[in-house]
Amino acid sequence: MGDENDPQTETIDRSLAEELLSVSRTAVGDELRSITYFTDDEVEQIYLRSDLDQTADLVGFADHERLGFHSQSAYRNTQLGEYRATVRMFENGYLSRVIRGPHGVWVTTDGMSMDRFKELTTATATVLDEYADGVPTDDT
Repeated sequence: MGDENDPQTETIDRSLAEELLSVSRTAVGDELRSITYFTDDEVEQIYLRSDLDQTADLVGFADHERLGFHSQSAYRNTQLGEYRATVRMFENGYLSRVIRGPHGVWVTTDGMSMDRFKELTTATATVLDEYADGVPTDDT
């Protein structure tokens, strides 16, 4: 697990990890709790705020959030428009998931305005799009 100045990058490309951290900190500020990157096969937490316990079941979260790779097709061609992100509300914070191509990220935060969630999802989607071609998939 990395801190905000030194993200570990065993699974994720270091420049992608740094960029995700940068755009998330810019959009969310001090409300940022954690950032976790995932693909169909891998999961890596790249940031955890220092006042939080390292007890989250990342594999369990990843298994649930990976369902988004497949469920996005359920929303295609609806009047809602293109899928952008999923926001989940919990007692102690929020989880925002963004998936683009073969990879995704979930970011946990304290409470904040919907406009800031939109900024966060737009910024993380842009970064994921930029790096999507470099992610190994079962097809490659």
